[in-house]
Parts: sequence; structure tokens; C-alpha cells
Amino acid sequence: MREVFRSWQDGTVIRSWLLDLAVNALDDDEHLRKLRGYAEDSGEGRWTVEAAIDNAVPLPAITASLFARFASRQEDSPQMKMVAALRNQFGGHAVETKKA
Repeated sequence: MREVFRSWQDGTVIRSWLLDLAVNALDDDEHLRKLRGYAEDSGEGRWTVEAAIDNAVPLPAITASLFARFASRQEDSPQMKMVAALRNQFGGHAVETKKA
């Protein structure tokens, strides 16, 4: 998977900073075996959604991302491992590692 992502980094229309961060995370741990598929919620998304509710402002993407973090606490999935790795890469958000 890492090499597929790496091939997209140059000369394609899907080049992005998040793609670069995903490759960085996979370079650190190719199969993300050290991570749990758990994305911590730092509170920013939560207060943003609460403010949106208070002001009747729709925020479907932010609300969905907050709920995805909650869903990550239900099961250890490969998708949420990548979400955790990306959040760690771009914002330094905490990650949970698997116990040895």
C-alpha cells in the first residue's frame, strides 16, 4: 500500500499534503502494526459541533469526522489506524500504541 501511495505523490491529480503524511506514517510503520485504530478526540471538533448546534449551522463534514473518532473506539480497524496516523502526522495528536 505504501508504494501505491508513494506512486501518487508525483505527477498525478491526487497529490496532496495528506497523501504525503500518509506515506510518512507508512514509512515509520509500513503496516501500522504499532498503532491501534483509535483516534483521540482533542475537543476542538466537539466544541465546533456544539457551537454549530447552538447556532443552527450545518457542519456535516466536521460532525461526521467527530463521530468517526467515536466509532474508532469500538473496534481496531485498518481505516482508523490510518486516521490516527494522519492526525498524529499533521497535528501531533496523541496515538495509542498496541501493548507488546
